[in-house]
Amino acid sequence: MADMRSFREAVIGWAAAGPDDAERPREAARELAGRLSVQAVVLLEGPSDVAAVDALAVRRGRDLAAEGVCVLPIGGAMAVGRFARLLGPSGLGLRLTGLCDERESPYYARGLERQRFFVCAADLEDELIRALGVERVAELVRAEGDERALRTFLRQPAQQGRPEQQRLRRFFGTKKGRKIHYGRVLVDALDADRVPAPLEDLFAVL
Repeated sequence: MADMRSFREAVIGWAAAGPDDAERPREAARELAGRLSVQAVVLLEGPSDVAAVDALAVRRGRDLAAEGVCVLPIGGAMAVGRFARLLGPSGLGLRLTGLCDERESPYYARGLERQRFFVCAADLEDELIRALGVERVAELVRAEGDERALRTFLRQPAQQGRPEQQRLRRFFGTKKGRKIHYGRVLVDALDADRVPAPLEDLFAVL
């Protein structure tokens, strides 16, 4: 049975295909978009952003897939133009939006042109840490069983003298899967009125 994951996989395969191999994945993506009534696609840089968006959707009782919204990791901001061409007005004709890091916003501005997207100061992890506060984030790290790993990381010479918020951000990226895990954990810990503005604004247009 087709679901939104099937559509995501078809689109990613289409984006990766060369000109001579694109017809089959293009038609698969087009067929699935129609069958699943896909209306909009959220273009996100990576899976940790997807985890955070999915977690907030669950908290708010929203089933984005059932609403025809595909949350799509594109493998980095430089790919946004390619995905926009495949999925936007010149491709499948879907409504596009996205969320990106501040330093990557020029790629999104060029790729999405007149379509709306939202920019995090530094990145989404930074936004979430600032919303929660470093003490609360440290408590969550302890609760998740990562206190020893955090202490070891903080003792590294390269981390000395850096702001605590920046060190926490870097810690989340030190192990495969950790950013994805904490994308969910940090969103789940937010007070309802403390959702970072870029994430709040994204949900306002979905």
